[in-house]
Amino acid sequence: MRLADKVALITGGAAGIGRATAERFAAEGAKVVIADVDEARGEAVASALGGETSFYRVDVSDRQAVQGWVDATVERYGRVDILVNNAGILRDNLLVRVKDGELIKQMPVEEFDLVLSVNLRGVFNCAQAVAPYMIRQGGGVILNASSVVAEDGNFGQTNYVAAKAGVIGMTKVWARELGRYNIRVNAVAPGFTQTEILASVPEHILDEMRARTPLRRLGQPEDIANAYLFLASDEASFITGVVLRVDGGIVVGT
Repeated sequence: MRLADKVALITGGAAGIGRATAERFAAEGAKVVIADVDEARGEAVASALGGETSFYRVDVSDRQAVQGWVDATVERYGRVDILVNNAGILRDNLLVRVKDGELIKQMPVEEFDLVLSVNLRGVFNCAQAVAPYMIRQGGGVILNASSVVAEDGNFGQTNYVAAKAGVIGMTKVWARELGRYNIRVNAVAPGFTQTEILASVPEHILDEMRARTPLRRLGQPEDIANAYLFLASDEASFITGVVLRVDGGIVVGT
């Protein structure tokens, strides 16, 4: 029970890595408060976990909605110990696509802005909302979802890579700024992980992903959840400002 009586906020907790993290944290004794835009799934996860698990419909790009969620959590429990900034979206597209020297397609600026609003500004919104509470209570843990592509780049993911690289930068800044208040800030960078995002990917592409991973398998949501659990626990009490790759050893190529 490494998180006994801790209050943990998890964004994007209705499915995939977020759900696995909610399940792992609840099993370790945490009071889990899930935020997601998928109300049906979020309610189902909270119901399945039972106990002190609850769900709020929150769009992390909406600063007021985030603040309301955090305030409601503190009003209920009196504190917030852990924030897992897991929520994220994809809108993959090439920067430009050219045929016979002519521009035929490019990444819409709306897609670029949307991904950054959720994957980058959403992380900022949530961290800024919890930090004052953590400072007043004498400490806390903020964990941010980055990605291996933030360091390696990836074909067709200008917006996603920019956001996840920004998350690494913010993680390092906040570790410096908030360390004096006993707040630890770290990032986890998953590799290719078997979530619903990969459900539509053809099997031969998944085989290529496995072949490029030294451990010869895709990650499972539980692999990432276990990393979050370690970093959230007192076992990681002297770890801050790091990016933990959970990727099976992969280096993303072109």
